[in-house]
Amino acid sequence: MTIRTHFSAAHRLAPNLSVDKYGRCTQTHGHNYHLEVTVEGEIDSRTGMIVDVAALNRVVEDYVVRIFDHSCVNEDIPYFADIVPTTENISRYIHGLLESPIDELGVKLANIKLFESHQLWADYPGKDRSGYLSISTHFSSAHRLAHPDLSLAKNTEIYGKCARVNGHGHNYQLEVTIKGEIDSSTGMVIDLGALNQIITDYVIEPFDHTFLNKDVAFFNQVVPTAENIALYISNTLRSPIQELGATLYKVKLVESPNNACEIYAADSESISVNTAVSQPVLAIV
Repeated sequence: MTIRTHFSAAHRLAPNLSVDKYGRCTQTHGHNYHLEVTVEGEIDSRTGMIVDVAALNRVVEDYVVRIFDHSCVNEDIPYFADIVPTTENISRYIHGLLESPIDELGVKLANIKLFESHQLWADYPGKDRSGYLSISTHFSSAHRLAHPDLSLAKNTEIYGKCARVNGHGHNYQLEVTIKGEIDSSTGMVIDLGALNQIITDYVIEPFDHTFLNKDVAFFNQVVPTAENIALYISNTLRSPIQELGATLYKVKLVESPNNACEIYAADSESISVNTAVSQPVLAIV
């Protein structure tokens, strides 16, 4: 079960991060943080719940929100006097604050998800210094769902209106999640600037404002479904992210409000994009 709350706080990425590398983030600035706390446990046969939700909300309010809300994290929370208050480090610290009081409620703290913005968030499941960082970006592309070896009638039977010969377009939302050790000096699992640059160079620049079937050579013979696009992105990003010292964990591609695909990178290593009509799908949400 997951509960959600929020707090507003200021921070600066100091004392260890370079102004040249991290720019204005080394100056004091603020965020409306969105916090999700996930717990796991057995469903009580009498109440039908795994935990008293009101009690869980009180614990999060008392141990987290009251401490962080309307604070300057660097100045007001002693832990961060010498620790960089990155999203990753804050989520790890919150996990430490909540683990024992949540245990006393009879459930286990499973994950902390902390959104610094709608474009950047961290997950910390409580495994040593290992954490997850996700960033969100977007690109606008046209595509046509039609296999080149099939007739228009057959493609229309399979893909419906998406097979129309002149194509159609989407505002794609791309979420990239990486996994790594939270660096004790920087407080990050990856160089965020370098990660953004990789995604820009390997995905956004080649894909944005293109007709995928015609402008991206890979999709000349591969049907650019959401699944195949996400799989291609996953396979493309895996190596350059590894060179930065982290691991690509998941790619999520939102094609429309009704259609999204998730590719888990560890699973996609053994999958090659197929030019046949049947498409490899790992998760459709």
